[in-house]
Amino acid sequence: MASRQEVAERAGVSVAVVSYVLNGKSNVKMETRVRVLAAMKELGYEPNLLARSLKTKKTGQLAVLVNYLGNPFEAGLLLHIESAAREESFLVFFQSYTPETEEQLISSLRGRVDGIILLGQQLKAETYDRILEWEVPILSVTQNPYAQEQGIPFVDVDWSDLYRQAIQHLKDKGHTRIGYMTDTASSTYHVNRLRYFKEAMLAEGLELQEEALLSGRGRLESASEIFQKYVDNHPTGLPFSAIICSNDLMAAGILDTCKKNGILIPDQLAILGSENILMTSLTEPKLSVIHYPRDEVGKHTMEMMKELMAKRQVASRTLTGHLRIRSSS
Repeated sequence: MASRQEVAERAGVSVAVVSYVLNGKSNVKMETRVRVLAAMKELGYEPNLLARSLKTKKTGQLAVLVNYLGNPFEAGLLLHIESAAREESFLVFFQSYTPETEEQLISSLRGRVDGIILLGQQLKAETYDRILEWEVPILSVTQNPYAQEQGIPFVDVDWSDLYRQAIQHLKDKGHTRIGYMTDTASSTYHVNRLRYFKEAMLAEGLELQEEALLSGRGRLESASEIFQKYVDNHPTGLPFSAIICSNDLMAAGILDTCKKNGILIPDQLAILGSENILMTSLTEPKLSVIHYPRDEVGKHTMEMMKELMAKRQVASRTLTGHLRIRSSS
């Protein structure tokens, strides 16, 4: 295997410059960095990560805790986080999270990662304390009220403004009876979105009626089954003329049930999702959605994580989003 000295000679730089590139230092010109990386590739150079981590006490790795990899929203976030991390020479590994395995999972991360990224998990208070004792920075992608109580920063979109935009759009179409489907059991970001939806309804002079709040368990199949039972229990008509879902999989599940039952979209029921996953532009009719800028969130996540690893104070970031109105509303 090639040595660092051979890489330096091939790139026409010093060994120190090769080390700067490997460690992600910013004092190397872009053309020099490209030349060094090209030399590494040509020579098949592989840095000794173990030796480097022992010397620097850094692993060059980040962990992302995932609720459900089958959810295209989380999978899309992961891709953008991984891409942003790769540009900074970090490796990212994903770990499925369940509350039952929290203690074992967190213990397994000690000494293996330089930072931990949550995707809406509600960790125990003592777990946050342990992570902070290890001086491992932790960041939440999507607003997490439980993590905020522990001083954990987040990056997310302005759900208050986006839900007001969605409700205004539906009101313009004549809808004043608006339902909502959520999944408060699996992830805190659904809890957060529900809170902002209720606030937006009140701000628009409307109120979410109890019978118009449905739990779809976060997945397409379960949302379809649950909405079928709801339709069966309301043979004379639904108590709302429009429904917003806290994720797109549930919106697609409702759409599927409506098609099976001859419910015309959007004439008899308008449907709107909250993430803009690829599926929503391929359904028939195409689903109206709130667009969640996953690429921007990925970039901000890595920027904030670097600041945290440098032991700097980091404020939470709230990004803007917008509606994509299609045929379902």
